[in-house]
Amino acid sequence: MNSSTTKKALVVRFDREVLQGFINPGTFAQTQGIELMSRDGAVTVVPYRQIKAVCFVKDWDGASVMDERREFLGRPKNAGLWIQVRYRDGDTLEGTLTNDLLAVDSTGLTFVPPEANGNTQRVFSPREALSSVAVLGVVGSPLRRRKPAAQAEQIQLFNDE
Repeated sequence: MNSSTTKKALVVRFDREVLQGFINPGTFAQTQGIELMSRDGAVTVVPYRQIKAVCFVKDWDGASVMDERREFLGRPKNAGLWIQVRYRDGDTLEGTLTNDLLAVDSTGLTFVPPEANGNTQRVFSPREALSSVAVLGVVGSPLRRRKPAAQAEQIQLFNDE
């Protein structure tokens, strides 16, 4: 952990313990697990099999994504893939994932949770923690842009006299 661009994070483990610390978003995913620097400065590597979710948060004292709203109330506003992840323990969580396959990491998924004004800004879930990922929809796809109606296609209701 040698960079100055660290973010506050809560690491939610399957045993319901929540670890607080700093994570470098560019290099946190190591081969053995997640590199976490605790609030007192000790650097540890948490194995992927123990991690349910890594929550990049505004404040450590706030709620993690597991304590906030877990599904969207309607269709999400963020462009990308609207997904639902199911964890090994049966919990589910919805979010929006970028619609860029080059951004998909081999160690896990990073997505935006449904609570826009909540404490959690982004969530990373390791692949080992997930039992399934379902795409619920594509939001903001450039493939289905509506064409404006042409004047010739409009019907005339009244005669112009």
